[in-house]
Amino acid sequence: MAKRIELEKLSCFYGSFEAVQDVSLVIEPKSVTAFIGPSGCGKSTVLRSINRMHEVTPGARVGGRVLLDEDDIYGSSVDPVTVRRNIGMVFQRANPFPTMSIYDNVAAGLRLNGTRKKSLLDDAVERSLRGAGLWKEVDGRLNKAGASLSGGQQHRLCIARAIAVEPEVLLMDEPCSALDPISTLAIEDLIGELKDQYTIVIVTHNMQQASRVSDRTGFFNLDGVGKPGRLVEMDKTSKIFTNPAQKRTEDYITGRFG
Repeated sequence: MAKRIELEKLSCFYGSFEAVQDVSLVIEPKSVTAFIGPSGCGKSTVLRSINRMHEVTPGARVGGRVLLDEDDIYGSSVDPVTVRRNIGMVFQRANPFPTMSIYDNVAAGLRLNGTRKKSLLDDAVERSLRGAGLWKEVDGRLNKAGASLSGGQQHRLCIARAIAVEPEVLLMDEPCSALDPISTLAIEDLIGELKDQYTIVIVTHNMQQASRVSDRTGFFNLDGVGKPGRLVEMDKTSKIFTNPAQKRTEDYITGRFG
């Protein structure tokens, strides 16, 4: 079941350095939201804070709140492992488990969660590979190494692995940055299909991609070197790209800076 995400005055720190300051936004269920902005403005940091991956970095912490359907995922009684199970993440570089087969890559999270029955694993693996648009390409060679697939296929394998545990939210950090145009189109088409089931947030430097795949877009920027990143504005993607409210957004979209 896709969930609503709300950030309330989220600030992210690396030790004493404040990387992101006072980000407040709402992401509705079954939608695609894109984060855009220049390098170093905190887009990926905010993304990682949504499933508590930010705190994995030594010394990293957050202030403010991240709500998943009104439940604070940083609450004192909340298990971060459970959060990461419910909020899946696909990283910039495809990271299939290199020594595992295609089948075992997809089944890994399920086994970690205690699923052992082969028929259940078989069904989940097929469902997830179909969901990631990869089943027809790998059916009949599920025992081959996941690392033997092409770059675009490895990204879709990682998406299949993420959705196998049936998360409520799917986060994607630059999912197409290293892919050729055909593989990029396949991932973009897949994002459009997956939003019927998931709440999806992507970070991208490709503004054309943001305009193609997202319903809403948030523009991040920083006020200067050493300053924290901030959310400048967030709105419907069509408005951000045609009539943004802030001049800084317009300057970035039109290439005047960044």
